Amino acid sequence: MAEPVDLDHFDRRIIAIVRRNNLEPARLIAAQVGLSESAVLRRLRRLRATGVIMADIAVIDPTRLAPAILIHVLVELNQSGLRVEQEFAARLAGREEVIGAWNVTGRTDFLLTVTVPSIEAYQRFSDGVLAADENVRDFETLVTLREIVRPNHLREGHPL
Repeated sequence: MAEPVDLDHFDRRIIAIVRRNNLEPARLIAAQVGLSESAVLRRLRRLRATGVIMADIAVIDPTRLAPAILIHVLVELNQSGLRVEQEFAARLAGREEVIGAWNVTGRTDFLLTVTVPSIEAYQRFSDGVLAADENVRDFETLVTLREIVRPNHLREGHPL
């Protein structure tokens, strides 16, 4: 696990802003947090260099791209351990259907978020990736009917 980075209130306010919109110009961030533009740029470089800001990415709404089904999958492995979990994670990493994966506690070992254009496409994914994996003991498929709460950092005007 990475060491925590010492952050002051300016860093935390900058993080809250770029979490909502990582394309916000430094001059506008500076005005919001009460620092100079150059100070904000220095802090952003440090936050990226230390890994606090891991990546500048676009969060894509899969339903806007094409008709899509959002599926959550609970995966239970036969064996546990770091090597086995890393191997499973590596198999998922190259799959474009997998838009999120978490190693979790409890009966389930992994929680996957998968997006596919059809149930038939999910069937191909589950047969080819999950059912074909000798170390997958069981998996449960949860099909999303509708989003009822948007993650905090994606809500308009939310501070995080």
